[in-house]
Amino acid sequence: MSDLIIQVENLSKAYQIGQIGTGTISRDIERFWLTKIRGKEDPFLKIGETNDRSSKGTSDIVWSLKDINFDIYQGEAVGIIGKNGAGKSTLLKLLSRVTGPTAGEIKIKGRIASLLEVGTGFHPELTGRENIYLNGAILGMRKKEITRKLDEIIDFSGVERYIDTPVKRYSSGMYVRLAFAVAAHLESEILIVDEVLAVGDAEFQKKCLGKMGDISKGQGRTVLFVSHNMSAVKSLCSKAIVLENGKVAFSSDADSAVNYYLQKETIEKVSYHESELNQLYTSDKIKINYLELFSEESFSIENKTFIKINYSIHQKLKAFNFSLVLKDFNEIVILNSISNVQEIEVGNYETLFEIPENFLNDIKYKIRLLFVNESKALIDLDDLFVWNAIETRERNMNWFGKITGVIRPNFNWKTKKLL
Repeated sequence: MSDLIIQVENLSKAYQIGQIGTGTISRDIERFWLTKIRGKEDPFLKIGETNDRSSKGTSDIVWSLKDINFDIYQGEAVGIIGKNGAGKSTLLKLLSRVTGPTAGEIKIKGRIASLLEVGTGFHPELTGRENIYLNGAILGMRKKEITRKLDEIIDFSGVERYIDTPVKRYSSGMYVRLAFAVAAHLESEILIVDEVLAVGDAEFQKKCLGKMGDISKGQGRTVLFVSHNMSAVKSLCSKAIVLENGKVAFSSDADSAVNYYLQKETIEKVSYHESELNQLYTSDKIKINYLELFSEESFSIENKTFIKINYSIHQKLKAFNFSLVLKDFNEIVILNSISNVQEIEVGNYETLFEIPENFLNDIKYKIRLLFVNESKALIDLDDLFVWNAIETRERNMNWFGKITGVIRPNFNWKTKKLL
C-alpha cells in the first residue's frame, strides 16, 4: 500500500462574525488564560453553529469546518466538492497552513505547493522570473534545482514575453498561468489546487488538467483538487470528498461522490411568485406573475417535465418570443428552444413549455429563460430552475450501470428479417 501522506483527525475551524474578541476585556483575558495558558477548550466556541448560510443564526461563532476526518495516500488525486460556503477553501487553507485549525490535527508528510487564489505566493513588485525563484526557495529548493526547471515552467505558462515584467502588471489570466506552472513543476510531494483555474481559458484549463493527471498517475505525487466542474473531478480524481455545511457528508470513489452530490437535492427551485420575480428583473413592457417547473407525477426520466410561464404584457410588442436554454451542471448548453415569433397585444398570458418523456438523463439540469422582443432580451433569467431527472425504472437489460451523456432520448429502432 502507498504511504499515508495526509492524515486529518477531528479537524475544526471556527470564525467569529463581526468584531474580533468576545466583547469585553475581562472575557478576552479569561479566554486567553483558559486556552493559551491552561490549554483547555475555548468556552466561547461551545455555542457556535454550523456554517449553514441559508438560515439566520443566533450565535456570532460559526464553524466553517467541524470534526473533519480523512486519510490521503501518496499518488492519489482527491476531489473536494460541495456547494459554495461548504468549507472547501477553508479546508485547503488549513492543509496549506495559510491559517491554523481551531481544534483537531493535520499530519502531512512532504512539501506542499498550493494554488488557492490568483496571486497567492507571488510578490507583486518582483518579475515573473524572480517569483519562480522565490516560490522554489519557499519550498526549500536550491537555486540550481529551480534553474533546471525554469525553461519548462516558462514554456508551460505561455508568458515568456513578460517573464521579466513585474507580475503586478499581469492580467489575472497571465497570473494564474504562471502560478499553476510554478506549483505544478516545482518538486513538491503534494499539489493543492482551488478553483482558480476558472480564470484561465478553456485550452489552458485542459492543459492544466492533463498536467495534474501526469503528476498523480505518472509522477506519484498527491493532488487535492477543488472544482465545481464535475466531469473534471471524475476524469482526474480517483476519489472525492463531499463537504456540506462544514462537515464530511460523503467520501468514496469519484463517480459515487459526484453522483451523491448531484442527487442530494433533486429540486432546488420549482416555482417563483411575483414578489420574488420583481427582485430578479425590471421591464416596463412585461411583468412575470408566476413561473413553475412541474412534472406529471415525479421528476423521473419517463415523465414529461413542464415549465409554466404566467405573464402580463403592458405594451403591444410586434416581434415577441421566448428562448429557453437547457444546460447541464458543467454549464454546457444542451439545446436552445425558441418559440414562434409573434405580435402580442396588451393583456395577461400563460405559456407552457414541455420537455418530452424519455429525453433527459439522470443528471442535474439548469434552465435559462429569456423574454425576447425584436431580437433583444427584455428579461434574462439564468439558473432559473435547477433539478435532477431521476432514474426510477428497473432496466431489464444487460446494462445496469449509469448511462453516459447529457440526454438519452428514445429514438426509433426498426429491425426486420431479411430473406
